[in-house]
Amino acid sequence: MSTATVTSKGQVTIPVDVRRALSINTGDRLEFVEIEPGKVLIVAATKSITDLKGRFAKPRQAVSIAEMNEAIGREASRRE
Repeated sequence: MSTATVTSKGQVTIPVDVRRALSINTGDRLEFVEIEPGKVLIVAATKSITDLKGRFAKPRQAVSIAEMNEAIGREASRRE
């Protein structure tokens, strides 16, 4: 497992093995996605969305758009 230190300016040098695993180079963009409190997923924003295929488990059951909208609304009100 790789580690890095945050500087006083909030900067982090990404270890070379992590850069290789993400196939990122100088000037590439990263997205930080909070997946739960205290856990963040780092995604190279230079890749296609199709590169994420297979990284997430399929849902146990199908959800309708109405159910998705309802869940989004509940979460938005919870965060306010």
